[in-house]
Amino acid sequence: MFRQLLTNTSPQDWLFAVLAATAFVVSLMLARKVVLHRLTHIAKNTDTWVDDLLVDILLSTRILLVAGTSLYVATHFLALPAAMGKLADRAFICLLILQTGFWVNRGFAFWLNRRFSNGDAADEGARAMTRSLLSFLGRVVLWVVVALLLLDNMGLNVTALVASLGIGGIAVALAVQSILGDLFASLSIAIDQPFVIGDFIIIDDLMGTVEHVGLKTTRIRSLGGEQIIFSNNDLLKSRIRNYKRMQERRAVFSFGVTYDTPAATLELIPQLVRQAIETQDKVRFDRAHFKNFGASSLDYEVVYYVLEPDYNVYMNTQQAVNLRLVKLFTEHNIAFAFPTQTLHFVGKIPP
Repeated sequence: MFRQLLTNTSPQDWLFAVLAATAFVVSLMLARKVVLHRLTHIAKNTDTWVDDLLVDILLSTRILLVAGTSLYVATHFLALPAAMGKLADRAFICLLILQTGFWVNRGFAFWLNRRFSNGDAADEGARAMTRSLLSFLGRVVLWVVVALLLLDNMGLNVTALVASLGIGGIAVALAVQSILGDLFASLSIAIDQPFVIGDFIIIDDLMGTVEHVGLKTTRIRSLGGEQIIFSNNDLLKSRIRNYKRMQERRAVFSFGVTYDTPAATLELIPQLVRQAIETQDKVRFDRAHFKNFGASSLDYEVVYYVLEPDYNVYMNTQQAVNLRLVKLFTEHNIAFAFPTQTLHFVGKIPP
């Protein structure tokens, strides 16, 4: 086949082919440079996204396409055998399919960045997680389609190939069942968003801030500083408490006073507690009740709400309430109870 090509092609044809290929490469590169420069200038001075997309697509044009196209143009000046001409046609179509894949990939990335770049700063974690997962899945689908088109262009029966892989695919699916479970779990996390990057969550007796949500695992930074890694599938099977989405925090605490506290003072204590709480910022008093008779104290239970979810704000508020209660109880001669035992002797006191 190559001997036939050399025999049927004159030196003049070879010269024309080389000149045509060179001229085509130079023309394409110059045109790309001029158009790219012009579009970049336009994109900087306009608010539309179309010119930005065109710039991105032009930047994703591979030199392989330019070189392959120039060689394909050169073949038209040569006396190619029929088989070689058919091979050149298929090779050129394969190049076009590959380059189209690169263009679509760049356009998809542009859409993702545009779709998820703007929004509330509080939702940045959710946007980053969704963008990452959609980017991966979109690229997988794109390049699978490109691969099938390439195989079809090379003359392979794609339908028969996919059918022949059916039984093998089932075996592989069973072998990687755990991985597939984590993959679908990651999709569920991306779509349903039970938590996002930056959320503070508690799973069983483990807690921390979500740092990364991947296709197989989710990584959490614990309060102690170490990184905890969960399988996505196992994570979704657990009971997750998400504290980042808390709108307000319910605070409950108890205290006890001594048994010798007068009844009038016992009635006054809920009012003092309410006063101690309502003097704080961003709180809502709920209730304060004389709850029960303890072993060594008269016990009260108090409930109030901190109108911010931040844990540090809650602790600062609780500290301020406690200090205020100590001052008020001191002013009213109310004594906090602590565990004590009183022994009563009947008859003569032993020495």
